[in-house]
Amino acid sequence: MAALEVTLSYTGNRAEDNEIDLYDVGQALIGFQRSLALTTHLVLNDEIITQAPSLTGAQILALPANDGSWKLTAQVTLVAAALYHLGTAPKDTVIGNLISSAYDYVISETLGFHVDYNKTLGQQYEEEKQKGAEIMQLPQSRFDSLTEKCEVAIRDMHRPIAKSRTATQAVITTKVGAHTRDLAHPLNFETYEYIAHTDRSSDSFEFVGRVSSYNINTFKGRVYVAEQGRPVPFELGESARNIESIVKVTTSLGANAQRKSREGGDTDIVFNAFRNTSRSGRLKGLFITEIL
Repeated sequence: MAALEVTLSYTGNRAEDNEIDLYDVGQALIGFQRSLALTTHLVLNDEIITQAPSLTGAQILALPANDGSWKLTAQVTLVAAALYHLGTAPKDTVIGNLISSAYDYVISETLGFHVDYNKTLGQQYEEEKQKGAEIMQLPQSRFDSLTEKCEVAIRDMHRPIAKSRTATQAVITTKVGAHTRDLAHPLNFETYEYIAHTDRSSDSFEFVGRVSSYNINTFKGRVYVAEQGRPVPFELGESARNIESIVKVTTSLGANAQRKSREGGDTDIVFNAFRNTSRSGRLKGLFITEIL
C-alpha cells in the first residue's frame, strides 16, 4: 500500500495539449524526485541527505500518465526499514500525512511563503502522538535546513514555465488514502523569479530579532523579525563569524527554544545586515555583517 501519491501537473500553453519541452520537463522531474526523496528521508530517518538515491525506508515509483494536461504522479511506498525508525507498526496514512505536510512546508518556504510550523507540522505531530503513534517529532530547524537543500531542485521544477514556456503553471497535489489536496502554492513565473534572482542592498540596516534556527556548519539559520512578522533566513558573513557573535546567536536560539520570553527580552539579538531581495522587492534573507 502506498503511503502517499504526489502529482506534478503542468497547465497552460502547449501543456494544455499534453505537449511539453522534453529537456525542461526532464530536469523538472529530476528536481521533483529529489525534493520529494529528501523530504521523505528526513521524515523517516531524521537525516538530511544530499543525494536522492540515498533515500532509505521508502521507494518512489512513477505511475502511468493519465489523459489531460501534462502530469506525472509519484508513489511513495514504505519498506520495512522505515517502520523500525518510526516506532511499532504505524499506519501508512500517518506517515503519508506527515510527508505530505512536510513537502508542503518545504515547497511553500522555498517559494517565499511563510508557514507557521507550530500550527501545521508541529500540531500534526502532537495530534498523532495523542492517538498513540510512536513517531519522531522533528524540530522546525530540521525542515528549514531541508528547505535550503531543496532550493535548486524546486527551481528546476519551474523549467517548463521559465525556460521553454511550454507551460504557465504547475500544481502539486498529494493523495493519502482517499484524501486529495493541492499544496498551498502553485509554481508560476513569479515564484520562479523569487527563487532564481537575488539582489543585495548597497547599504546595511539594523535589525532586532530572535533566532529560531541555526546551523553551526553553514553559518545559516532563521531569525524572527517583528517588522516582517515571520522568520527570515540569514547567513553570517565572515566579519560576524567570531566566537562572540556565534555565542549571541546560539544563546538567542536556546532561549527562544525554551520560550523564556515570547515578546523578546533575552531572546533578542541586534545586528546589522544587508537585505537580499527578489526582483519584485520581496525580502528573501539577511546577510549579517555584525551582531551588536
